[in-house]
Amino acid sequence: MASKESEAVRRHWVTSRESAQRDTPDGDQESGDHRWAELTTEPTDVDYLSVEGRQAIWIVPHNASADRVLLCFHGGGYIGGSRYSHRKMFAHLAKAVGARALVFDYPMAPEHTHPAQLDHGVDTYRWLLNQGISPEHILFVGDSVGGGMAVTTQLRARSIGLPLPAGAMPFSPAVDFEATGASYDANRDRDEFFHRDLVRGLAYLFLGPDGSPRDPFVNPLYGDLTGLGPIYIQVGGDEVLLDDANMLAEGAEKAGVEVRLDVFPEMQHTFQMAAGRAPEADDAIQRMALWARPVLGL
Repeated sequence: MASKESEAVRRHWVTSRESAQRDTPDGDQESGDHRWAELTTEPTDVDYLSVEGRQAIWIVPHNASADRVLLCFHGGGYIGGSRYSHRKMFAHLAKAVGARALVFDYPMAPEHTHPAQLDHGVDTYRWLLNQGISPEHILFVGDSVGGGMAVTTQLRARSIGLPLPAGAMPFSPAVDFEATGASYDANRDRDEFFHRDLVRGLAYLFLGPDGSPRDPFVNPLYGDLTGLGPIYIQVGGDEVLLDDANMLAEGAEKAGVEVRLDVFPEMQHTFQMAAGRAPEADDAIQRMALWARPVLGL
């Protein structure tokens, strides 16, 4: 049975759904970020440093390894979320891993359509490499559309000759913007926010009238995953995006990639945002940390 504390995530999505049904604006970006960030407690013994010239934050846990880095891709459907909404959650993860983390902003749809977001992700990765961090000491991590970017950014980076990172940890990844998964039906009454029309609507905003949801830099299932580092996927059992995670895991395995997939029963989309509050979120963070440390050589 889901914990009482995890209900905060469910209530967050219920409120978001009700707001969308009333067609009432959810407030400005700062207010939206604050409501999202409220789900997460503030971790202790972590410092935050702005990055000069970039819309990014260094997350520096006390006693963290300086040369191991989590490159963090925030979620938000390409229309919301930021380094501020996700700062605390990624800080919990960075502290558990014992590494620094870099969380950055990327351009939002509909003003900026694909591949603007992906290009910004590649640029941030290139910048990180130019800071002297070895690719085998970098792990991509992201939630929702950020989880998809944790994979597609690798494909884009490889296509222009950049080295691949050590691996990726996508959770509640959004990769299938055609919304074909059977879990859209199976979990229709369990997922408190997402449904096919919503995901397809977000895809239209993100892709624009000329973009394709089958672009391999949008949906990695249409790309060549051969040669990628290990991937650890987490997903909530009540999500309509459950099959996005299943299909990503299956596609990676077929390409010879080492994959682990953990499904958390009764959990909603990006339930890890309740880190420090809900035992399921804390368990998920610890599982990611235990998986990540040997991948990063810690």
